[in-house]
Amino acid sequence: MTEFRVLAPTAILGYGFPEASFNEGMRRKPHVIAVDAGSTDPGPYYLGSGKSFTDRAAVKRDLEYMIKAGVEHSIPVIIGSAGGSGADSHLQWNVDIVKEIAAELGLKFTLGVISSQINHDTVLEHFNNGGLKSMPSVPPITAEDITASSNIVAQMGTEPLIKALDLGAQVIVAGRAYDPTVFACEAIRRGFDEGLALHMGKILECATIACEPGSGSDCMLGTLRADHFVLEPLSSTRKCTTLSVAAHTLYEKSDPTNLPGPGGVLDLTGCVFEQVTENSVKVSGTKFLRDNEYYVKLEGAALKGYRTVSIAASCDPIFIEKIDDIVAAVRERVRSNFSNLADGNYFLDFKLYGKQGEMCIIIEAVASTQNVADTICSFARSSLLHYGYEGRKSTAGNLAFPFSPSDFEAGEVYNFSVYCLMPSPDPCQYFPIAIEEVGSA
Repeated sequence: MTEFRVLAPTAILGYGFPEASFNEGMRRKPHVIAVDAGSTDPGPYYLGSGKSFTDRAAVKRDLEYMIKAGVEHSIPVIIGSAGGSGADSHLQWNVDIVKEIAAELGLKFTLGVISSQINHDTVLEHFNNGGLKSMPSVPPITAEDITASSNIVAQMGTEPLIKALDLGAQVIVAGRAYDPTVFACEAIRRGFDEGLALHMGKILECATIACEPGSGSDCMLGTLRADHFVLEPLSSTRKCTTLSVAAHTLYEKSDPTNLPGPGGVLDLTGCVFEQVTENSVKVSGTKFLRDNEYYVKLEGAALKGYRTVSIAASCDPIFIEKIDDIVAAVRERVRSNFSNLADGNYFLDFKLYGKQGEMCIIIEAVASTQNVADTICSFARSSLLHYGYEGRKSTAGNLAFPFSPSDFEAGEVYNFSVYCLMPSPDPCQYFPIAIEEVGSA
């Protein structure tokens, strides 16, 4: 095989894509359809709560096209970071959608499901043995961080995905995965260069965000050859340029020449970007440098408290002029009024928008229970509403509320609690694979 083609339908599963672009991609006869389904970008809530940040109907719509095409053309369909964060609850959510599609469309295929959820005791054992490695700019992990985490996942590399393909999986739903791996694994399995495959996957994982104009909801084709790869959008309204592709190579990186991942580092020192056609770019020179020890990155999230929010507005210029002093006084009034709370540990914030004209004010309270958060937010809101200040003309109230009720219970608040590296001498050790036949009698 002299070239390997990967179809990336969308930046994140559920973000959608034009049918015409997808059909154009299938006309190019791809060897695999792959998609990244999530990341930590939306914050810790989704990992902690076990809920997806993408809509179920939107995810199902994208997968209907992908799975139907994959089964009809006998090519793998690979989904990474299922459900957004890749914990077992997310994984099952995504698997249920896949099976629902198979039943509705009458499709039969071999399904591979790869878990990435890590047992707390496993992490604690490595912690106690001094085996966990801290990440830059992240506070050192504690045993309390580990035990408080509702979910902990590890980022898998290409190895578990390759193993699932070796076991005959035609559709793979994987838990938390290093973003480029779902695009690179089958190419590496077939003997293509690991560095080039991972670099191509690094760009394909965001699909046409790496184009001009950029979009998270359109399709991209990557063509990998022996010493380079070529990227091409599948819509005539977009184009890859050397600038857009090089810029995306620097995307989400702290070092312009080195991109660490499971098992090693992408060395971009000798990377060259060349414009091939008006809308396609050739990339060469990337190398993959193996680490002496294999590590996987852990991600965990823990419940911090409960949130209540109130949104208000004011166009009184005197109030707006004195808003900083008023907010400081309201903070003190809240503190004084609730100093005897059984649990007085709360967070109160005022987000002020438009201080030069009509002002929007968002009051946020986070506390150990929803009731305490409701109380803190309610008192802060009513204090701000009727707070007397020098120059005040109207005593009817300082704020206008666009909604009734004025306060919203926003539910659980999570913090990232685990973010470190854990040694894994066997790259597949922490990623069990289940194989089953879907659609069979």
